[in-house]
Amino acid sequence: MKKLSTGAAVLALSTTAITSAAQAQDVEVLHWWTSGGEAAALNVLREDLAGGGIGWTDMPVAGGGGSDAMTVLRARVTAGDPPTAVQMLGFSIQDWAAEGALADLNALAEEQNWNEVVPEALQRFSTYEGNWVAAPVNVHSTNWVWANTALMEELGIEQPGTWEDFVAAMQTAADAGYTALAHGGQAWQDATIFDSMVMGVGGPEFYQAAMVELDPDALGGSQMVEAFERMATLRGFVDDNFSGRDWNLASAMVINGEALFQIMGDWAKGEFVNAGLTAGEEFQCFRVPGTEGTVTFNSDQFAMFNVADEGDQASQVAMASAVMSPEFQIAFNVVKGSAPARTDIDASAFDACGQAAMADLAAAGEAGTLFGSMAHGHANPPSVQNAMYDVITAHFNGEYDAETAAAEMVTAVELAQ
Repeated sequence: MKKLSTGAAVLALSTTAITSAAQAQDVEVLHWWTSGGEAAALNVLREDLAGGGIGWTDMPVAGGGGSDAMTVLRARVTAGDPPTAVQMLGFSIQDWAAEGALADLNALAEEQNWNEVVPEALQRFSTYEGNWVAAPVNVHSTNWVWANTALMEELGIEQPGTWEDFVAAMQTAADAGYTALAHGGQAWQDATIFDSMVMGVGGPEFYQAAMVELDPDALGGSQMVEAFERMATLRGFVDDNFSGRDWNLASAMVINGEALFQIMGDWAKGEFVNAGLTAGEEFQCFRVPGTEGTVTFNSDQFAMFNVADEGDQASQVAMASAVMSPEFQIAFNVVKGSAPARTDIDASAFDACGQAAMADLAAAGEAGTLFGSMAHGHANPPSVQNAMYDVITAHFNGEYDAETAAAEMVTAVELAQ
């Protein structure tokens, strides 16, 4: 395999060799896991490393989706002082690897058989030109609805199986004085919902054409108009104070019985679990109606930057090894709400929603209906993603009608490429 840079040479040693060559030091970790459930999950990794004598220097940057974190990271790298490890998503990993900034994890990957246990859809982002450059922590699927069980029962609502049923359920909640859809008015949250509207309207073929291949006919066609019309429908069910709300505060609205539904990736489950609620009992999870049988995903990964100090390099290998261990994959993802990044994990430790996520992921992978989420940087590079964000949020905030938004999507994507 091609080596990414001479600065990565030490990381090409085996775990045993490198840890005997240099004493592992503290790791400085840049991440955006700042909510209660996320912090609890991250603590699993911190404690795992502490057990091996490796300290943790925390560098949190609030803001789901990581755009703010990437801005901070760019400043650090420009100053010649990169963190030892950085939480990353999708195409951001590829961009940094293309710059030659990431360390080579091939020796560890070979030693631990990552090629055999990590799904190919994830390896698309964990590797660059055949070299492992990041350790995947999990697989989040993004087309979930989270629901308050007691509120559903109070309102006589069954789990909706169609878009029409979903709208009817929200109308029932709104008529009863509840917030029907808990949402935070941030661009990445708007886009998270939009992913599911696109998939729900046109299915896998349309999602592939529009979100992945960027076909102008799909981006500006009648199905895209319908996806925006559905977004407008959802806009009518959010509360007046949604603008700027963080996603975990929207989750809290469902947890506290103030809102019926939230459309959000399965990191939201970590908030429910952290609040002491049980999946299938106090809260429900189901796929956004119309997207059943498909999974849109993102994968949190830790990329290791090229560092000169041998102690830092040793710590990077230790951290990557810990992240990929089956024990950690279970312990972390049970708390985080996501599915493991390995396919050989026993599902018995996971709750009802976790087991459903793992089963859905396996089925979608087999059926070819597993798609990287546009909203979370796994369908197209950041330039295209941000162009889509601008149009989606402008429409959600009433600047465009559906027809205009579809036309603007074509133009924005064309200019971004």
